Amino acid sequence: MKLKIKKGDSVIVLSGENKGNQGKVLKVLAEENKAIVEGVNLISKHTKPNTASPQGGIVKKEAPIHISNLMFIDKQKNPTRVGRKIENDKLVRYSKKSGEVID
Repeated sequence: MKLKIKKGDSVIVLSGENKGNQGKVLKVLAEENKAIVEGVNLISKHTKPNTASPQGGIVKKEAPIHISNLMFIDKQKNPTRVGRKIENDKLVRYSKKSGEVID
């Protein structure tokens, strides 16, 4: 299945503990249908001391969130569904609410 959200997109969380939070997609895990969103779904990871962090301790990091719980935000800051259509012999994504081509 082709995912409608890509790296760099602005999204809003639709459900769950982080409902209403907005952020930028840092990474898409296509095989798991999940995405990592900046500042959303933070977890505390306990780390041992190593060369990168000699002190060790507790680190806050983003955990993946399911794609179905995310909705794309267009340039006018409106949450919208994403469609795909052929334009000039090229498949493009577009906003279903405004009809504008994304990217």
